[in-house]
Amino acid sequence: MEVLKEKVEEEEAAEREEAAERGEKTMRPLEVRKEETFLTQEMLRDLEKKVSEIEVAAPRRPSSITKDTVDISKLPLSYQSNTLKEEQLLQVADNFSRQYSHLCPDRVPLFLHPLNECEVPKFVSTTIRPTLMPYPELYNWDSCAQFVADFLSVVPLSDPLKPPSHLFSSTTVLKYQKGNCFDFSTLLCSMLIGSGYDAYCVNGYGSQDLCHMDLTREVCPLTIMPRKAVEEKEMAPPKKYSIKPPRDLSSRFEQEQEMKKQEEIRAEEKRQLKEEEAHLKHALHRCQTNIYSRDDRSYEMKMEGWPGEKDLVFDLGDPVRWEYLLLGTDKSHLAMTEEDDDGLNDDDDIENLGKEEEDKSFDMPHSWVEQIEISPEAFETRCPNGKKVIQYRKAKVEKWSPYLNSNGLVCRLSTYEDLECTKILEIKEWYQNREDMLELKHINKITGLNIDYFKPGHPQALRGKKITERFFRNPAKPADEDVAERVFLIPEERIQLRYHCRDDHITASKREFLRRTEVDNKGNKIIMTPDMCISFEVEPMEHTKKLLYQYEAMMQLKNEEKLSKHQAWESELEVLEILKLREEEEEAHTLTISIYDTKRNEKSKEYREAMERVMHEEHLRQVEAQLDYLAPFLAQLPPGEKLTRWQAVRLKDECLNDFKQRLIDKANLIQARFEKETQELQKKQQWYQENQVTLTTEDEDLYLSYCSQAMFRIRILEQRLNRHKELAPLKYLALEEKLYKDPRLVEYLKVFV
Repeated sequence: MEVLKEKVEEEEAAEREEAAERGEKTMRPLEVRKEETFLTQEMLRDLEKKVSEIEVAAPRRPSSITKDTVDISKLPLSYQSNTLKEEQLLQVADNFSRQYSHLCPDRVPLFLHPLNECEVPKFVSTTIRPTLMPYPELYNWDSCAQFVADFLSVVPLSDPLKPPSHLFSSTTVLKYQKGNCFDFSTLLCSMLIGSGYDAYCVNGYGSQDLCHMDLTREVCPLTIMPRKAVEEKEMAPPKKYSIKPPRDLSSRFEQEQEMKKQEEIRAEEKRQLKEEEAHLKHALHRCQTNIYSRDDRSYEMKMEGWPGEKDLVFDLGDPVRWEYLLLGTDKSHLAMTEEDDDGLNDDDDIENLGKEEEDKSFDMPHSWVEQIEISPEAFETRCPNGKKVIQYRKAKVEKWSPYLNSNGLVCRLSTYEDLECTKILEIKEWYQNREDMLELKHINKITGLNIDYFKPGHPQALRGKKITERFFRNPAKPADEDVAERVFLIPEERIQLRYHCRDDHITASKREFLRRTEVDNKGNKIIMTPDMCISFEVEPMEHTKKLLYQYEAMMQLKNEEKLSKHQAWESELEVLEILKLREEEEEAHTLTISIYDTKRNEKSKEYREAMERVMHEEHLRQVEAQLDYLAPFLAQLPPGEKLTRWQAVRLKDECLNDFKQRLIDKANLIQARFEKETQELQKKQQWYQENQVTLTTEDEDLYLSYCSQAMFRIRILEQRLNRHKELAPLKYLALEEKLYKDPRLVEYLKVFV
């Protein structure tokens, strides 16, 4: 800590010296102008008044989680106290911390056992709770990290140069959806370890932008276009009698000036980037060089070097650079050197090493944190309150959870011209669950051009203004001359033809015309050239290779293109209708709801509730019928007839006699099975006595096994029979008491009580 303060003081002193030097250089010009310009008292008062009216609004940040905001009465016992093993671990950590402070008095204190939400000290590694989430999106490290960044709101540390005094459980952090950099890393490490990653939390220093999740200096990833592989075009060998291409009349001087201008812009951006990096190096904040995770060797401490250096080596098996707090028994993460390998050749050394490790090893206690759970509703909502705004360099991203906006908007990207984000260049909006299949809106504020992108399945099947015509087979023409499909690519000035396929062929002929203007920029008439027609013919013919044939075909296609354009012009009415339909869809913006979304699908929800109600009523009816011991006897009476005293007594007697008979039948059934098993065992024993001399060892084993199983069944039947004889009278008396208290018979049986 002292070393860090000394570094900060030295940097501040150097900055003051540079400022003083700059002040001396600018003093002389100011002294020259001092006589020329001066401020009156009235000007000073006006300036003071204007300055006092300026109000600087401090940026709002989410409040941190404190012990007063957490209801600890509902937390489990493991949150409110420590086990014996946890207390032993805290003692080991205190001992290690004292040794570390004694050996390294100028180093920052270790982050070993912060307080949890119940003010109970917990070892940092036990705060990590490895959990595998039931969402496949969280199985990859990048999407898992993005989820944590979206789900939580960052709360800065109270002291940016010191670790926090409290480290809350991930369950509490997920409940309140906010936390500091230590809470972020603990939650992410728990989820990554649960997904199978070898993840660790690192405690050190980082830039202020990193610790506060400030992305205003970063380029928005949505604005980065994917790089496309540039294919080099092969230059065709020049022909001897080829026509010379038109001269390039563009100015080379203007091109060179434009290149210089672009280089100056790139150089200025690099300079600004270097200044920002230099500024960030002076503004180090605490972030999440101690390493801890959930394994036997759970805590590692950096022994040398300044935290945050770029050449930091994460070889935890290097005892010179790293020191572990707990001595584990396995060395799966350590790289064995040749000296260690040679030193393990003696048997005595191996035995002594095993004894020493056995004495010093300590089993890590289980995590005190409950299993991390994220409900499907919270996973779908994702952002706090369903919305999150992220500010990038010259861009702003707004995210919403599905179905939060009535128009299905889930993401909006706004790009700006300036760093202050005041002049909008373009807006991109992404939609989900739209009934009109709208997926993306691209609004260009400069040109005023709005482009809507749809998923497949729109009723109007909207596509680009490309004219495509398809024709049936004309038997009067050969297949190679009968056009099957004709496409006019108007912006690209191309015409594509695909002919019908012959019956005995599997491929069809194709031809493409590169349509050009009839005259060039100088007014000269352009002549038909071979490169203006690209063709593939299944069976080439001589007349189709001639330029005259190709020229006449292209002229005919031009006339047909004009006719197609006229037909397209006539379809403007249809386009206007489509635009009107789009306006109605924008106003309605109806969203589609999946049948599996039982929360939002009202019809499915009502049907499910009705089915559950019917099933519940049926279940109650069946239970009532099973428990109604008078139901079989009441069914014999005429429906709607009122009971008489004689009928009530007869129902009671019939019910008791029936129950008595069932008890007797059950006893007889058990007795019959008991006697049958006994007789079969006696027959088997008699058979053994008669054939004992001729039996093999296998036969004797089978006989002993049968006797053992038979004796077991006989004992069970005997116990059931004895228990039935004991409980039968009690069951009979209990039923008789229920009948006397039955509300349907109680009025008629009062005399007999």
